[in-house]
Amino acid sequence: MTRIAAWNVNGLRAALKKGMPDFLDRLAPDVLLLQEIRSLPEQLPKAWQEPEGWHVAWHPAEKKGYAGTAVWSREPIEVLERGIGVPDVEGRVLTVRTAGIVVSSVYLPSGSGGDDKQARKEDWMARFRPWARALSARDEPVVMGGDLNIAHTENDIHNPKANTKNSGFLPHERVWFGELLAEGWSDTLREHVGEQRGPWSWWSNRGRARELDRGWRIDYLLANPAAAKRVSAASVFKEGGMTQEDGTLPVSDHAPVVVELT
Repeated sequence: MTRIAAWNVNGLRAALKKGMPDFLDRLAPDVLLLQEIRSLPEQLPKAWQEPEGWHVAWHPAEKKGYAGTAVWSREPIEVLERGIGVPDVEGRVLTVRTAGIVVSSVYLPSGSGGDDKQARKEDWMARFRPWARALSARDEPVVMGGDLNIAHTENDIHNPKANTKNSGFLPHERVWFGELLAEGWSDTLREHVGEQRGPWSWWSNRGRARELDRGWRIDYLLANPAAAKRVSAASVFKEGGMTQEDGTLPVSDHAPVVVELT
């Protein structure tokens, strides 16, 4: 059994100070895909530059305090690619082989904050699709995931009607996501839990969203055909002290997404 988790930690240095190590023990992944690490390895406490018991691969952004991805594994890591075949100075994609599986940690840009950011996101999406299609076609099992910044269907967002004009739930973004799945990827969590509302993986810091459980599902673990047939479980991990009494997440505004492969 291999337990893979994807987690946007909203700044790794801050997450470590907020109790991430304790929650990591409860999460108990064999492979951990991190997004938005927002740090260079040398900026971390020394013990976490090469954390005990883990093999690590880093892909930080060139700009300090911004974006970046990483993969931690209990097994040795072979780095296959940083980026998607074009310059990736923001550290948005890191692909490795570990534990007999290819895994890719992905942090898709957010389009919130203006038309220029949305245009940059869509340019990134256009470049990402052909790369992801080729990754899915590998004969070996591949799990790709992280913060994709898109809620695919109305079941993936608390208030779909109010968000149809907001980045992350725009009609053409949702079509793009559907086409991504049609090209060979399986949405492991949705296939496991079925067509129900949620579960959410991200909550706004405004309007008591986490306390009232009004969130979005924008974090995914997608499996190619070779990996999909090995999926035995999938969940959003909010147990084991991951939430405080008011429902807020003490480490990050995202919860980890988990998939287990036999």
